[in-house]
Amino acid sequence: MVMRSDKLFRPPVVLAPMAGITDLPFRNLVAGFGAGLVVSEMIASQALVEARPSARDKAELGLGGENTAVQLAGCDPRWMAEAARMLEAQGARMIDINMGCPAKKVVSASGVGASGSALMRDPDHALRLIDAVVGAVTVPVTLKTRLGWDEGSLNAPEIARRAEAAGVAMITIHGRTRCQFYKGSADWAAIAAVKTAVGIPVIANGDIVDIGSARTALARSRADGVMIGRAARGQPWLLAGIAAALLGGVSARVPTGRLLADLVAQHYEAMLGFYGRSQGLRIARKNLGWYMDHAGTDAALRQRVLTAASPADVLRLLPEAMVGPAVRKAA
Repeated sequence: MVMRSDKLFRPPVVLAPMAGITDLPFRNLVAGFGAGLVVSEMIASQALVEARPSARDKAELGLGGENTAVQLAGCDPRWMAEAARMLEAQGARMIDINMGCPAKKVVSASGVGASGSALMRDPDHALRLIDAVVGAVTVPVTLKTRLGWDEGSLNAPEIARRAEAAGVAMITIHGRTRCQFYKGSADWAAIAAVKTAVGIPVIANGDIVDIGSARTALARSRADGVMIGRAARGQPWLLAGIAAALLGGVSARVPTGRLLADLVAQHYEAMLGFYGRSQGLRIARKNLGWYMDHAGTDAALRQRVLTAASPADVLRLLPEAMVGPAVRKAA
């Protein structure tokens, strides 16, 4: 039976898993605006089973677990299966298998253990991992991968066919090879070969940053939906806006001025509460920087926000920092 994308989630716009970004506070914001699905940071399966604190934080589902897929990485079927069982018990809506991360520490045998996109070099072993995870849980199992390891081994369609036969419910394809990392442009048209190869939903990923690129990616890839990654930093409302445009609906107004300051303050305080003050202050700075990038905060004020001595000082500066330069000049 072919499973339509709207049986898995709706609208057909997904927040990509991003290390150090798609934590629980950010996922909650994105889901609150109306994304179809949000995906956690990549979690090393063995670290999760061994209850390492960093892995537990990444797997935290909070109150929005029904809208969350948790992404696992690893190279050992036993650890992958056990981690998947744990996540299902915690309430994960889906388990996503990472076969796309290009980072050297992930693909290296001395790192996580030749996982991520390194699995594309050994499809038989990759299928053993998929079989183990699918057999361990009752929730849908999805797969995120790339076009291939390099231009000489574009084996995503073959892997997709085998993954579908093994029980995978959806596949996301980043339109680059592993050896491209994030260089050049994503080849959305190449994703169409995966769509032709399988009957399950296919999601297009890579360089999708706005409504125009989402529409073009869907047209070229013939995919069932899109996944948004780095463009969402500092714009948690972006996915909902793209979804509304694709479905012909009306999206909520993009927050500006005081509304934006209130949203950023909410996110800031959620990060401090989630991580604790010390770690939260450090993690929050990059998020504040992305918000200020979009707000057009001037350099001097930006520096004051990022070097503020206390959370109270940050919260006091946010209303001014989130007002655009044209408004500040007029005032």
